[in-house]
Amino acid sequence: MNKNNTIKEMYHEERPYEKCERFGAENLTDTELLAVILRTGTRGENSLDLARSLLHPDFGKSGLHNIHQWTMERLMRVRGIGRVKAIQILCLSELSKRMAKESAVEGLDFSSPTTIARYYMEDMRHRNREVLKLLLLNTRSRLIGETNVSIGTVDMALVSPRELFIEAIQKNASSIILLHNHPSGDPTPSKEDVRITRRVHEAGMMIGIELLDHIIIGNNCFISLKEKGFFQQRGS
Repeated sequence: MNKNNTIKEMYHEERPYEKCERFGAENLTDTELLAVILRTGTRGENSLDLARSLLHPDFGKSGLHNIHQWTMERLMRVRGIGRVKAIQILCLSELSKRMAKESAVEGLDFSSPTTIARYYMEDMRHRNREVLKLLLLNTRSRLIGETNVSIGTVDMALVSPRELFIEAIQKNASSIILLHNHPSGDPTPSKEDVRITRRVHEAGMMIGIELLDHIIIGNNCFISLKEKGFFQQRGS
């Protein structure tokens, strides 16, 4: 097949639109699904070629998860990607995260680290910097607010207990949960993670706003510092 062809010019059996219509979207490959959204390629590359270059770039991960790694600036540097296509891809990435979050909301229980991690997983596991999220709960352990209190480097989320509790007091929260990601994909807590957790837990006990948990999000995995016993003082 001539590389200058677009989807419309492909042989019938190779066109993702017709393949979807005949066999169903579930029978399209990841590349074909993305090609349908892109619709057209550029001179010298059809939409399938362009889709492959987005799913298997020279940086980051390879495959569907890499869609979340693209930024507007990076997309605009790709031959064949203009402003409209870049926006479409960014919106596709955001839509997939929201769909995952929507499906996880059923069964969300703020006393269960597993359901909390599942709900926030797609929001946080693809980020390339640490983000510390503060969840504010009322006396019935229902969420009354959430905020990003710190956006750090690739290996450190900077935070002070004072900032956390000012926010909690302003919102009349009865308890809080901390949630942050490890861009490496490994949720194993660092010494700094443990130190901050203990400081926040102790401060919360003194002012009457309990730290219920600190959950670290990895790549499709997580660790609850409460479950691991890190809230306890050394030697206790």
